[in-house]
Amino acid sequence: MEKILEGLVSSSYPLSVKRMIVKRVVESAESPLSGPQCQAMFALSSRLILQGPDQFQRQVGRQVLEAYARHHRDDFEAFFTRDLVLALLHGGGGGGGPASLLFLTAPSPSPPPPPPGLGSNLDPSVLDYVQTGLRLLISCPAVLELFALLQREALRLVSERPPAPLCARLCQLLSDFPQCLPRGRKLALAFCQQLVRSIAHFQTQSTREAALRLYVSQVTQVSNLLRGIWKAEPDTLLPSLQELFAIISSTDTSEPSVALASLVQHIPLQMITVLIGSLTTDPNVKDASMTQALCRMIDWLSWPLAQHVETWVIALLKGLAAVQKFTILIDVTLLKIELVFNRLWFPLVRPGALAVLSHMLLSFQHSPEAFHLIVPHVVKLVISVKSNGLPTSTAFLEQLSELMHCMMYHYSGFPELYEPILEAIKELSKPNEEKIKIILNQSAWTSQSSSLQSCLSRFSGKSETGKTGLINLGNTCYMNSVIQALFMATDFRRHVLSLNLNGCNSLMRKLQHLFAFLAHTQRDAYAPRLFFEASRPPWFTSRSQQDCSEYLRFLLDRLHEEERTLKVLSSSKLPEEMNEGSLVQEVANKSQMLIKQSCSVKEERTLIEKMFRGKLQTSICCLNCKSTSHKEEAFTDLSLAFCPPVFFKNVSPPTVEHSSDEKDDSMEQVSARALSPVTEMPSGVVTVGDSCEMVTNDGTLKDAPSDSNSETVSDPFICKTEAGDNLKKHISEVTPSVTDLLNYFLAPEVLKGDNKYFCEKCASLQNAEKIMQIVEEPEYLILTLLRFSYDPKCHIRRKILDNVSLPLVLELPVNRTLSSLSTLSGIWSMSVEFSDTGENLAKKLKPSGAEEVSCPQLIPYVLSSVVVHSGISSESGHYYSYARNVANSGSSLGSFDQSQTLALAYPQSNLTAATEKDLDENEVSKEWFLFNDSRVTFTSFQSVQKITSRFPKDTAYVLVYKKQNSAGTISAKSASGLWINGDPPLQKELMDAITKDNKLYLQEQELSARTQALEASAASCSFRPNGFDDNDPPGSCGPTGGGGGGGFSTVGRLVF
Repeated sequence: MEKILEGLVSSSYPLSVKRMIVKRVVESAESPLSGPQCQAMFALSSRLILQGPDQFQRQVGRQVLEAYARHHRDDFEAFFTRDLVLALLHGGGGGGGPASLLFLTAPSPSPPPPPPGLGSNLDPSVLDYVQTGLRLLISCPAVLELFALLQREALRLVSERPPAPLCARLCQLLSDFPQCLPRGRKLALAFCQQLVRSIAHFQTQSTREAALRLYVSQVTQVSNLLRGIWKAEPDTLLPSLQELFAIISSTDTSEPSVALASLVQHIPLQMITVLIGSLTTDPNVKDASMTQALCRMIDWLSWPLAQHVETWVIALLKGLAAVQKFTILIDVTLLKIELVFNRLWFPLVRPGALAVLSHMLLSFQHSPEAFHLIVPHVVKLVISVKSNGLPTSTAFLEQLSELMHCMMYHYSGFPELYEPILEAIKELSKPNEEKIKIILNQSAWTSQSSSLQSCLSRFSGKSETGKTGLINLGNTCYMNSVIQALFMATDFRRHVLSLNLNGCNSLMRKLQHLFAFLAHTQRDAYAPRLFFEASRPPWFTSRSQQDCSEYLRFLLDRLHEEERTLKVLSSSKLPEEMNEGSLVQEVANKSQMLIKQSCSVKEERTLIEKMFRGKLQTSICCLNCKSTSHKEEAFTDLSLAFCPPVFFKNVSPPTVEHSSDEKDDSMEQVSARALSPVTEMPSGVVTVGDSCEMVTNDGTLKDAPSDSNSETVSDPFICKTEAGDNLKKHISEVTPSVTDLLNYFLAPEVLKGDNKYFCEKCASLQNAEKIMQIVEEPEYLILTLLRFSYDPKCHIRRKILDNVSLPLVLELPVNRTLSSLSTLSGIWSMSVEFSDTGENLAKKLKPSGAEEVSCPQLIPYVLSSVVVHSGISSESGHYYSYARNVANSGSSLGSFDQSQTLALAYPQSNLTAATEKDLDENEVSKEWFLFNDSRVTFTSFQSVQKITSRFPKDTAYVLVYKKQNSAGTISAKSASGLWINGDPPLQKELMDAITKDNKLYLQEQELSARTQALEASAASCSFRPNGFDDNDPPGSCGPTGGGGGGGFSTVGRLVF
């Protein structure tokens, strides 16, 4: 029968005839046959299966073998022996040649031993044949011996690195017959590790889709077997993953297959934290190995159908950031960012690639280098995705657009690069600025929490708030609080950053440098050493306490004078051979000419004038001849004195006049201090009003402890107050507001008695009425509350601890009508000079016979920042500031209507500062920041309002209000779309400096983390119970920064 079958399959008969005869042969299997006949049929069918030249012969062999084995099971059991399977696995099959199967032609039960080491060249058809034999013998006892053999042979085969088709066929056999899997923990572990190594050697050279699909299915078959083993033997999972990491972290020349990506989807996600944590903190893993492993994991993004690859890649990136291995992150990002971007062209792997790309770009915030590598390719990708019309294209483009907007916001200043991208994505939605900030803050490397215990206290810095603190250089909190308030003045900051100051070593250049670092540094806190040395007033002793208001005036005046001088120099071509003396004389002459011209011709204003200058007009009307004189002067800030209690009660004029005639029973004050440009006080400030001792609203007087080291004051505010019943009954129970202080500042004043006005028309001293009006409002209104009064008895400056309600929105009365009389304008350093010399008494009373003044235009302002002084005297304490971003649009007014607005009625008003209940809830919940030297935290407007009620020694000192509904040049430029985040582009020199410092900072952090890891492994860190410095309370001004300044005694601490 076997001879007939062998001749038939090789004959030239028609296929239909062959099939009919084969059917007869198969049916004859039911008839009894002798043992040799069965052996011959088994040998022939086996040769057809293993060596058949075409599919028909292999199919015939399989049908005949199965038919005869079912009906002659004992004979097949005697044929399909352990020795036969071993011979096949070691050298038999179609790949071994005809000689290797000569033993199948005879019924000899003992075939010759095959040559070893041919497993990797084994034809997959041998495994098909073996699997068929196992299935036919599954109920026979002899199959157990075959299972034991295959357990050893399976481990041997995978150790010889079989190619993907053979390995997949072996895994299919083992999946169908799990009894063939190596048993015991040791053998099972070795099998898993060898199988992982085998996958690493899988390769395919074909680029045809059908071949690639077959290759992917083969790899999937292998990885599915591993998943089954890991579930059945959990102890094999971790060693398998260690073997996987050893392969991808190897630095030898062989490149492991990306097929390893198929294993990632089978690793439980619950193990991410443990595995990544142990991996990134393992001291035995070198940086080069970690870099290699991460790069190869990123290559896995090209593997189709692999799930969670991006999850593990991102987890490893975050883990490295948590232990501050920034060098690895920088190298890998710059090396692989373009490859990841290129994966976006393939829809099958696009979601994972986009997730990794987003994380890599958003976390790489110290330099635009990585982002700019992919910028040239973005437009082509967007156009291509728009044209393909896939269902997922719209969602992908929206995510890509959000990513691009975030990166262009963070690295603004490259319009030539970004304009094509903006044009390409203009039809897609754009995230708002708040969302962009949140995304950037959450993605930065420095925002990843470290798994290592730190021996040093770490402040909440830029990683949480997006803002940078300023390191206290030794009693420099007065400067830090002022700089943060100016930085948060959005329009001023943008103007400063937009200036082209290359090659200039001016103070404005240093301020621009400081602002740029505050905006773009990765550091939690920045040390402004250069700016401090350049901006410190000459009379300020280094490392000593100073007045922040005085520093602010000096800084603004210095910036203004410097810019004006530079304009003079640039407007004239000075000879190069002019010596220093001639140069100084020339500049002086030009400045003098400019001052003279400014009286008649309006000159171009400096930046400080544009932002902070207002004008105040003083009118004095003689009550005898009714003649009026006018004078106009510029101001950068208004110094508001605390009004006497009677001002709140709106006491009638006769009562006040009566008490004012009796000198001993009245509140006396020195007239407003003249602001002549003297050495110790910069010009440009209007200081008008009274200053009281530490009078509280309950009518009592507070004493501050004397200080033997108190400083002297050349132009003191004197306010002698008798604590009699007449005073106590006039103390208002209502907390005064900034509105009240401004009303008092602008209230008409009667000059009489010792303070009479010399009328030129009458040629004698006459009673007069003095009225002050704001005729030009500034962009930023700076208000200083005069909390320090000079005590001539104790020779110290006492502090007024009264709480003042801070209106979120106020309206400033501005009388824009210019006087036709003599007016002094345009001279920045013009002083506010009054006819009195300071010895006379100026008593602010209601106007008795003056004409009623028309109501001026009310200009709305919104609170931008508050500088707080913590302490009970000017000799000790601490400064910190509250601030928020206020743009020049009117949106910050929220939903306030006219009844909710805090107006300043003129000439007098009964309005008081609003409390929180009067404010729109949406406005109150706007984002506020607390800047306390190195520490920057989130806060709320309620905290600003309640600071003094919670901490009596912490009082608002300097307020900055931003004018609303103003259209400045900044808004016009940002509307063009070139300034993505509203801030102007930085000069290349400045951007390079920031990038260099950011890289240095990341290296410092990485070195520190490594040092701490080494110390932690050697010995445990010792912690001090109260932080790094037990002697620095939160409200202090020590090197560790400050908190809120509440409750701690700062009398003995010189902390300015």
